[in-house]
Amino acid sequence: MSEQKNPEGSGEPAGQEEAVPAQREDTGEVIGTRRGMFGANNGGDTSGYGGLVRTVRLPGASSRPYGGPDGSEGYGEFDEIADELEGALDEAGLVPENVIEKTVVDRAELTFHIERGALPAVARILRDDPALRFELCTGVSGVHFPGDTGRELHAVYHLRSITHNRLIRLEVSAPDADRHIPSLVDVYPTNDWHERETYDFFGIVFDGHPALTRIMMPDDWQGFPQRKDYPLGGIPVEYKGAQIPAPDQRRSYS
Repeated sequence: MSEQKNPEGSGEPAGQEEAVPAQREDTGEVIGTRRGMFGANNGGDTSGYGGLVRTVRLPGASSRPYGGPDGSEGYGEFDEIADELEGALDEAGLVPENVIEKTVVDRAELTFHIERGALPAVARILRDDPALRFELCTGVSGVHFPGDTGRELHAVYHLRSITHNRLIRLEVSAPDADRHIPSLVDVYPTNDWHERETYDFFGIVFDGHPALTRIMMPDDWQGFPQRKDYPLGGIPVEYKGAQIPAPDQRRSYS
C-alpha cells in the first residue's frame, strides 16, 4: 500500500502534525524555544527526540472570576481566597496591586506571584488571618528559566490550610544577578531544610535563614546542579581520575 502524502506537499505522511503533542494553551508569555528532549545542541542527540521543538511558555495572569479547584466557572473558592488576601493586605497597610504581581489559575491551581520583598509579610498574613489560615507550608522548590530575563530564578511555595481544607501556591522570582529572596523559616519553620536544598541546587540565597549551607553537595562544590545552564555530565569524578562524558558526547546514532 502506498503511503498517503500530506496534501500541502510537505512530504510528511498525512496526520503527522496531529501526532505531535499540543500545548495545553496558546496563551501566556513566551520565554524561549526548546529543541530536543534535553536541550543538548552541541552534538549528537541520542534520545530520539532531536527533532522535537517546543515553545517555553509561562502562563499569563488570569482574569476574574477565577472559579475553583474543580474547574467550575464563575465566582468560586479561588475568588474567595483572593478577596480575603487582598482585604487582609489592605488592613495591614499594604497595597495589593504592589504586592501581588499577578494571579494565575492554571491546571486547577491558584498561584499568587508575590513581590519578593513582601514575601514574609504575605506569608504571615496567609498563616494568621482567620479567613485564610494557611498553617502549613510543605516546602519551597526552585525553578530556573534562563530565558525569563530579569526573573531567571523562581521559588515556589505550596501552602495548605488545614482549617479550611484549601491549597494555594506562592511564587517569587529573582534575577540571576541578584539571587536573594527573604527566608520564610521564621513564619514556617519546616522550610529550614527545604531552603537549604533549594540554595544547594539552584543558588538562591534565602536572606535571614539561620544556617544556609549545602546539604547535598560538598561544601566546596562549584555551581548549582539543577540549574539549566549546568553541564550535562562531563563532571570529573574524584576516584581514579575518571570522568563522565556529557550525554551528547557519549554515542551518536545515524
